[in-house]
Amino acid sequence: MRSFLDAKAMAKSLRSTLSKLDIPITHSQSLEITAAQFGCDDWNVLAAKIEAGRPQDPVGLKPAIPIFRIFDEAKAREFYLDYLGFSWDWEHRFHENAPLYAQVSRSTLSLHLSEHHGDCNPGATAFVWMSGVAAYQRELKAKAYAYMNPGIQDLPWGRQLEVIDPFGNHIRFCEPAEVT
Repeated sequence: MRSFLDAKAMAKSLRSTLSKLDIPITHSQSLEITAAQFGCDDWNVLAAKIEAGRPQDPVGLKPAIPIFRIFDEAKAREFYLDYLGFSWDWEHRFHENAPLYAQVSRSTLSLHLSEHHGDCNPGATAFVWMSGVAAYQRELKAKAYAYMNPGIQDLPWGRQLEVIDPFGNHIRFCEPAEVT
């Protein structure tokens, strides 16, 4: 038997069933009808109830921070700060001539950049969910970076913009596809 935790599946089933009967309704309307069936004022109230009702995992994992191998601090700064618009948060060296380890970030994404031989291999890929991928592409195109002019790919899972840093590391920025 389904409970309020299954409300999204129920709304999708309702919309599908009504469509087969030539009674088209929007996704939003099916969510609102489902919320009313559970005695909630609207979908937002039911969505909050669903979130509160999910079992909590005692292991509190946080977002991962990819580590990219770099070989030249100046090129890294040019690419990540000047081109991608990230901030240089901090850096660490064990001594004056030691390899660099640094963090860059933008919005909620953090990346670690390392000149340390054993930390990682060049050519890694990070996949990043985001919103505003078209706006980000326009921002990057406006900078006229000599080494990159990325386009957006429309893929089944979303709209994706891929950039490659000067060290062969790839970042795939992807805005999720609309759920219908």
